[in-house]
Amino acid sequence: MTIKSKQNLGKKEIANKLSSIIGFSSQSIQKITDDIIEIITTNLNEDKKINLKNLGSLKVIFKKERVGRNPKTKEKFKINSRNSVKFKASETLKKRLN
Repeated sequence: MTIKSKQNLGKKEIANKLSSIIGFSSQSIQKITDDIIEIITTNLNEDKKINLKNLGSLKVIFKKERVGRNPKTKEKFKINSRNSVKFKASETLKKRLN
């Protein structure tokens, strides 16, 4: 079993990798990634489902108000109702990860 080091991959790192693969300038790729994120955010805000082939799907779900509990102090508190984003991985992604 191999141990993987935990490193986060941010927009800048994605843009740099795409820039080296495609050959466009890093600034152009950063603008494109920002535009993609804006499109996804806008569509989720309009309650549309996003399907990314071989990756998965994103959709907005509504979470009802509920009672939460602090595990240390056992103190109960109210968690407000809110919208949240749910990601469901595609079968292709699941197979590639395992």
